[in-house]
Amino acid sequence: MIKKYSIKELLNKWYSFLNKKVLVKGWIRSFRYSIFITLNDGSTINNLQIVLSKNFDKTILEKITIGTSIKAIGIITKSIGKKQLIELKSSDVTIYGFANSKDIQKSILQPKKHSLEKLREQAHLRFRTTIFSCVMRVRNHLSFSIHKYFKDHGFFYLHTPIITTSNCEGSGKMFQITTLENKVDETKDFFKCKTYLSVSGQLEAETACMGLGKVYTFGPVFRAENSNTSRHLSEFWMIEPEIAFYRLKENMDLAEDFLKSIIKYVLKNSIEDLLFLNEHSWSKCNKKIYLIDKLKTVLKYPFKRISYTKVITILSNEEKKRNIKFSHPITWGIDLQSEHEQYLVNYFKTPVIVFDYPSHIKAFYMRINEDRKTVRAMDILFPGIGEIVGGSEREERYEILLERIKEAKIDEKKLWWYLETRIFGTVPHSGFGLGFDRLVQFITGMHNIRDVIPFPRTPNHAEF
Repeated sequence: MIKKYSIKELLNKWYSFLNKKVLVKGWIRSFRYSIFITLNDGSTINNLQIVLSKNFDKTILEKITIGTSIKAIGIITKSIGKKQLIELKSSDVTIYGFANSKDIQKSILQPKKHSLEKLREQAHLRFRTTIFSCVMRVRNHLSFSIHKYFKDHGFFYLHTPIITTSNCEGSGKMFQITTLENKVDETKDFFKCKTYLSVSGQLEAETACMGLGKVYTFGPVFRAENSNTSRHLSEFWMIEPEIAFYRLKENMDLAEDFLKSIIKYVLKNSIEDLLFLNEHSWSKCNKKIYLIDKLKTVLKYPFKRISYTKVITILSNEEKKRNIKFSHPITWGIDLQSEHEQYLVNYFKTPVIVFDYPSHIKAFYMRINEDRKTVRAMDILFPGIGEIVGGSEREERYEILLERIKEAKIDEKKLWWYLETRIFGTVPHSGFGLGFDRLVQFITGMHNIRDVIPFPRTPNHAEF
C-alpha cells in the first residue's frame, strides 16, 4: 500500500523520499501549461510541485482548476527548477472536489491580492489563503506552547464555567443568557435566575488554586462592549493562571518568563510562517525586518518595572520638557490610555510592567496596599498593542475583601462562595490574565485583531 505523507514531511525530509512512490492530498493553488500543479495541504506555507506526464488523461485535465481538491500518486524526484528542491512526477491523479472557474473568480481564492477586509467577508474560505493559514499555524503553535509551559511548571489545567451569575470585572457589560422569549419573570427561566456569558474564569480559578496550588484556565470569554476597534472582540480567548502563596513580585516574574518562553517557542517552531508575515509587516510599515526584530527585542532585555505614581511623574515631565500634549490630561488617578501606554513603551524601548495602581480604577479583588490608596495590580504593556497582561495579588483578607465588594456595589450574596475561601485557610495568592488574541496579533504583526481569530465576533457581526 502506498503511504500518504503531508507536504511538510516531504519537504522537510526530501532526501529520504527521493525516487520513492508517495501519495499526497491537497488543494490546487495554480495550474500552469497543463503540466505543473502547485499543491498545498495546509501543513506548511510551502507548496509541492506536481509534474503531470505528457500523456495525461485529458478528461481529468479539463477538471483541474484552482481550488480543486485532489489525490496524487507519483515518484519524488529532484527538481530542475530553482524554486523547489523536489517535485512529484505523477500520472495518477484523482479529483475529490471540483471547483468551477467562474465560482473561483467571485471568491478570494482567485490568484490575486485581496484586502484583509475582503478576506473577512469570506471567512469560511480564508483558511486557504497564504497569510491567514500562516496566522492560524502560528496561533496553533502558541496554544501548544502555553499548555507546555504550564505543564512544565507544575500547573493544572482547569475548565471554568462559561455560564455565570457574577461579573468578575464589575463592568456590567455582559451577554445575558435566557430561554424566555419575553424576559418577564426570571424565576421561570432555565436557571431560575439571571445568567450571563462569562467575562473571566478568574474567580473560579482562585477557588481551585486554594486546593491545587497552581492552576490555569485557557478558554473563551465574552464582553458586550460596543467597541469597534482593531484591538477588541466580543468573543475572545484568555489565559488565566492563579497561584497560591504568590506575592506581586513573583506574579510579575512568572508573567515575564511566561511571555518570553512562548515567544522563544514560536520563533523556533513557526519561523517559516513568521518570515512570510515579516515581509507582510514590512510592506505595511515600510520598516525592514520589522516583525522578527520586534520579537527578538522582547527577549533581549528585562521588562522595565515601574510604579503607576512614577509613570505619572514621567509623563508629566515629558509633557513639559518636550512640549507635547496628550489627548487625555495627566493627573494622578487617571486610567492610563493607549497613548500613554505606547509613549511609555517607546520611552523605555522595552515592554513595561506598571504596578501599584490607584484602587478606584481597579477591580475589587486586588489587594489593598498599606497606603489604602493603591492596590497590588500590575499591567504589562507591549509595543503596538498596549496592555497585553493584567494581573494582581489578590485580596485574601475577608473583612477588607467584603468592604471592597460593598464599595463596588456588588451583591455579596452572589459571591458568598468566593468570600468563603477567605475563612477556610486563606493564603496570599496572585494571578493574571493574558488576552490570547492580542498576543497572536503582536506575534504575527497583524494590524487588526479580527484577522488572528478564525471567526471574529464583533458588534453587528456574528456571521459564519
